[in-house]
Parts: sequence; structure tokens; C-alpha cells
Amino acid sequence: MFPLAAIQELFEYNYWAQDRQLEACSLATQEQFLRPIAGSFPSLRDTLAHLVDGEEYALRRWNGESRQQIIDAMGYSNVDGRLTLWPDQFPNFGAVRRRADSVERQVRQFLSNLTNEQIASSAMYTDSAGRTWAYPLWRMLVHHVTHQTYHRGQVTTLLRQLGLTPAKIDFLEAHNSRPEDTGLPR
Repeated sequence: MFPLAAIQELFEYNYWAQDRQLEACSLATQEQFLRPIAGSFPSLRDTLAHLVDGEEYALRRWNGESRQQIIDAMGYSNVDGRLTLWPDQFPNFGAVRRRADSVERQVRQFLSNLTNEQIASSAMYTDSAGRTWAYPLWRMLVHHVTHQTYHRGQVTTLLRQLGLTPAKIDFLEAHNSRPEDTGLPR
């Protein structure tokens, strides 16, 4: 099991990296933000939107909401057979940034109330194929940070393809550069 302190450190890194990457993304023009680029998602906007709405979805899951409750609450729509928020709710980078900041505050609040006993307890969810899974909450939290890291790697590639400079967001970079600002212990 990951102790709560390790989970909190991972999330401190997650938000340190997110803030730096969003700063790099803020330099994209609206055309670059929306430009179709081959990848897991069809644009920089759609990849960032997946990061943001994925985090809100995860938070709602951690709080025990069902898949249908989450879909209804978040206002998903069906686009080409996929549930998405992206076209309507993220028309520009500012909308992504505002939502990211809001969800970050909510996740930080959620994490601040957790105990080691709670993160060891089982959390259930139903995936998009209708299968029900149960994991210790700590495993779902670690999965979330690794999922965010995976997609930030995609954003790094997209920024380079758009001719922009991505932020340095390695885990150890967070510890080595200005640790007093990251909240991360050395």
C-alpha cells in the first residue's frame, strides 16, 4: 500500500507539472489550440480537455458517484459515439485553465480530508464496458496520477509538433527546482 504521505507527494508533483505545462500551452494561438493533429485525441484542446474532465470524473468516482451520475452531472454529450465535454465546454484555452484550476482545488480538498484507513478501503466503479471493479482507493489515486502523466507526455509531443516549447516536468525536476514552491520534500 502507498501511505497517504506518498499519495499527497504524487499529487503535489501532478499539480506542479500541470501548472508548468498549462503555462507552456497558454502560448498556443487559438488556431494551434484547435488544429487537428494525429494522436490519441484530435487536437491540443481535446487532449487538455481529456486531462481536465478525466480528473473531475475521477474525483466523482472517488466520492462514490455511479457512472451514470457522473455522466449526468458533468453534462457529457455523445460525439461520434464517444462521451465528451470538449466541443461545447472548452472553446478556448482560458476555459481549460479555469476548469483545471477549479478541479485542482476540489481534489486538493478531497485529499486533505483522507486518512490512511480511507485510502486502504475498497472503492468500486463501473467502466464504460459495464464491468464493475473494486480497488483500494490508494490504487485508484496512483492510477490517476500515472494517467495524467501519460497524457502530459502526449501534450509535450503536440506542443513540439505545433512549434512550441514544452515545459520540463520530470518528477525529479520538481524536487530539484525550487522545492519550496512545490510543497515536495527533498
